[in-house]
Amino acid sequence: MSDVEEDDIAHGESEGEEAMKDEEGEKEEEEEEEEAASEQEEQVEACSLTKEMIEQGLSLLCRTGNGLAHAFVRLDLKDRRLTDLTLISSFVHLRFLDLSSNCLSDLSPIAALAELLWLKVDGNLVQGFKGQNLGQLTYLQWLSLALNRICDTEGMGGAALESLNLIGNNIQRISGLEYGRLTNLVTLELRGNRLESTDGIYLPNLRKLYLAQNGIKRLEGLDRLEHLTTLHLRDNQLETLDGISPNMKALQYLNIRGNRVSSQRALHSLGEVAGTLRALVLMENPVADGEDYRLLVLTRLPALERLDKEEVSPDERAEAKERLGVSGKEGGWGI
Repeated sequence: MSDVEEDDIAHGESEGEEAMKDEEGEKEEEEEEEEAASEQEEQVEACSLTKEMIEQGLSLLCRTGNGLAHAFVRLDLKDRRLTDLTLISSFVHLRFLDLSSNCLSDLSPIAALAELLWLKVDGNLVQGFKGQNLGQLTYLQWLSLALNRICDTEGMGGAALESLNLIGNNIQRISGLEYGRLTNLVTLELRGNRLESTDGIYLPNLRKLYLAQNGIKRLEGLDRLEHLTTLHLRDNQLETLDGISPNMKALQYLNIRGNRVSSQRALHSLGEVAGTLRALVLMENPVADGEDYRLLVLTRLPALERLDKEEVSPDERAEAKERLGVSGKEGGWGI
């Protein structure tokens, strides 16, 4: 065996060992995070909601539903170290409720607040939606559960819900986000989770979908998002754009910044939304470093108005149109 071959084998073994060490290191980090979270839960002291807390946090006096009386409809309970909300179920006229920065895991008492419109529960210990009965809040339009410990979306519902914020949780797979449960949802925030695929979102009325800072490697199920206008996929692990569907007939803004798209052939998929796309962000992908990158994109997306934060100039548009004509005569550019 030659010295070169031995060096190659040794190098390969070294890389393999390093990869294994990296994987082991990641697993150890995840285990440490879980242990730390468990220890934190054990250290949380029980703290129940009191009438005094409610009196201090109430504001915004309004007429009640029947118009015959008045009641305070806004309640601010931020940063109270609460672990128990049982008492809140008596305040049935609440419409706006802020429970941010507490230690709550059980939200079921909130289900009694039939007039609630707006609910913020950021920075708590909520792990999921099953058993929370939030779907019973028939008038709830805006819900934020950012920075909790939610692992899956099963059990989420709300006939009137228009905006759902789940930033910074531990969601690895999307399930249960279906049209029958979330008929009116138009904005979905899933940034900073652990998703590897876009599959599982069956919401044809959705307009804005934010999926940045996950680990997404595959675009799947997007053909069901017929009314989507904004798709944000920054800082993921996409190598291709396969999955962009012609059924996405309303898509106007697409952000794929900071992924791993390297092949010019990936631009083929953008042709599926060429008729509607107006703004595209592809910077910080290897493909954006190529020669005539902007012109290549514009030949695929002649209606594009902004590329990588810069407006498309009339000169660029004219040159792209000219090159497109030439490519048609000569049999294409091979992308």
